[in-house]
Amino acid sequence: MTVTFNPRPLGRSPLVVPDVCLGTMTFGEQTDPQDAHAQLDYALAAGVNFIDTAEMYAVPPRAETCGASETIVGHWLKRQPRDRILVATKVAGPSRNLDWIRGGPLAMDRANIRTAIEGSLRRLQTDYIDLYQLHWPERNQAMFGQWQFDPAKERDCTPIREQLEALGELVREGKVRAIGLSNEHPWGMMQFLRLADELGLPRVACTQNAYSLLNRTFETGLAEVCFREQVGLLAYSPLAFGHLTGKYLADPAATGRLTRWPAFGQRYTKPNVAPAVAAYAALARAHGLTPTQLALGFVRSRWFVSSTIIGAASLAQLEETLAATRTPISDALLAEIDALHLKYTNPAP
Repeated sequence: MTVTFNPRPLGRSPLVVPDVCLGTMTFGEQTDPQDAHAQLDYALAAGVNFIDTAEMYAVPPRAETCGASETIVGHWLKRQPRDRILVATKVAGPSRNLDWIRGGPLAMDRANIRTAIEGSLRRLQTDYIDLYQLHWPERNQAMFGQWQFDPAKERDCTPIREQLEALGELVREGKVRAIGLSNEHPWGMMQFLRLADELGLPRVACTQNAYSLLNRTFETGLAEVCFREQVGLLAYSPLAFGHLTGKYLADPAATGRLTRWPAFGQRYTKPNVAPAVAAYAALARAHGLTPTQLALGFVRSRWFVSSTIIGAASLAQLEETLAATRTPISDALLAEIDALHLKYTNPAP
């Protein structure tokens, strides 16, 4: 199989990544180890050597599967030439009621970050992580489907400087090559960058945020920050938990994450999601595309996206989605997409 994936620099870091990344949060829940390894083999053969995971995966998170995704990736990774594979993982923060992770971390402090990475290194069977990310901010901010900042929810949290210093130690020790954020907002991004420059600490290479036809909030503030500061976007949920495949239009009970775990998709329960999905699906078909091709081709085409993270419950699903990422988006089609975006602006922020 010959597929071309464009290499892109990840911020100012030493990493050069393919413009598609294989996400692994299904591994250990929807996807068994055999199929997961087949997906990893298939992706690598296609030129996708960038793998994203997290200590809290599989998803939806529960004690029984915590760390399963890293473990599955680790069994595969030990059979590969390590220097050919780019491995990204994340440290879970507090405030998500995940009491089974490190006893329920109360902070993103040095002790928790160091404990987390040692666990990830052990499960991944490697002595370094290419990209280590803070899975979500410790501070109060709107995320995961919330859309309004609420000052009443302010709480004590580890200063960003301390978090950055802890990550800097890992870089100096050779345990981490580059650092990143996830689910971050402009204020937090600028604080990390300012402190890095002032204190000589590692600069953030990227942020991993949701980005899709249903959620283009990145474009409002973070796009300018990331352009001016040379920070990449790793775009997750480009298919909006399967909504943008169009499968739930024909059959609301179709097999998928949202029907197996309804509470898991709160971001997609807002009133304009269904009409927006229907409109994008109709646009895709008018151009001879599947809804999946339109959704993935759009995300990959954006100038600020360093890599589009795709995930699959099965190898067959991965084969379809990986091919769909290569869909070209013409200027004329982009104009039609933007017209729909103005009508259905960020229905799933």
